[in-house]
Amino acid sequence: MLIRRARTLLVMWHEQRLVLINYRTHISATAEPEAVRILHFFDDWARPSDLYSFMPEYSRTSLHAGIRQLQEKSFLVVKGTTDANLDADLERTWSAWLPAASFHFGTKDTPFLSAAQAARLLKRYVAESPQPRLAKSYPQSRGIELPPADAGDQFISVLMARKTHREYSRESIPLGTISKLLYYTWGVTERIDAPPFGHLFHKTSPSGGARHPGEVYLLASRVRGLSQGLYHYDCVRHRLEVLRSVPASKKAVSYAAGQEFLKDAAAVFLMTAVFPRTMWKYRFPRAYRVVMLDAGHLCQTFCLVATWLGLAPFCTAALKESEIEKDLGIDGVRESPLYLAAVGVPAGKLPSSA
Repeated sequence: MLIRRARTLLVMWHEQRLVLINYRTHISATAEPEAVRILHFFDDWARPSDLYSFMPEYSRTSLHAGIRQLQEKSFLVVKGTTDANLDADLERTWSAWLPAASFHFGTKDTPFLSAAQAARLLKRYVAESPQPRLAKSYPQSRGIELPPADAGDQFISVLMARKTHREYSRESIPLGTISKLLYYTWGVTERIDAPPFGHLFHKTSPSGGARHPGEVYLLASRVRGLSQGLYHYDCVRHRLEVLRSVPASKKAVSYAAGQEFLKDAAAVFLMTAVFPRTMWKYRFPRAYRVVMLDAGHLCQTFCLVATWLGLAPFCTAALKESEIEKDLGIDGVRESPLYLAAVGVPAGKLPSSA
């Protein structure tokens, strides 16, 4: 048996204790300094018995016990196993962005509180300390009054009307409306001649280096002309690709970490990032921020387009990433969910016939 140290480990001190963290498996444990010596020895593939001469002051029994505990915690991996292969794949794909971008995996599949639990926790926060000020000002500085902002044209009207909705009428939405929402948010509107990269895409939202790592998948619940299920949006051909049939209302709630009102949404949009598109050009971890910013740009465009179409938009970063990855058939390393958006017909409003 050959073993080595997992490549997805972080070591830190917390309250005078040494802590080992595998950000891929979300397993952490306190440890003694000897554990770090063992992990250091297994920087490359070796047999457990090879450790004896490296740490002769310890008995073979105690060394074997230490190795076994580190394996059980996923800090050591066994060559040829699925665990070892996943560990190597993540390191190989993300090598240029680690360890800084370990935040991505360390915050994946976070457990979320129920609405009642969250309400109690937030009430405690308010009692413990005052909230930070919601805006900043310089009262000692000279102020310059600005002219009134005219909100007369259509774009400004849409901008001012945009808000987050959590109530829907359960009416269906025409496929033509979904088509517009997809195209004006994620569609390729033109191509840019960008030597030496060839022709890159232009979309309605900016993207760092025009890399456009964002992909979108539609979970159709009540879309006239579509069966319930998952679809991938082909942004080049402006078409939907059928993936699989699923109970859409149930999945909408599950994907969004139990937010029950989403069962009434007509359509849910699962926004993912294909990281190698950005990694290939920007081989430094700060570019991870760019991918996050790209997702934010897309979602704001989505909310504005939905508002323009008379729909009720919603977005959330509370996700069950592993469930979404499994249902979409993506690996969670090269491509992973970042954001969830949804629309429905606003409560009390009749759907458009467009």
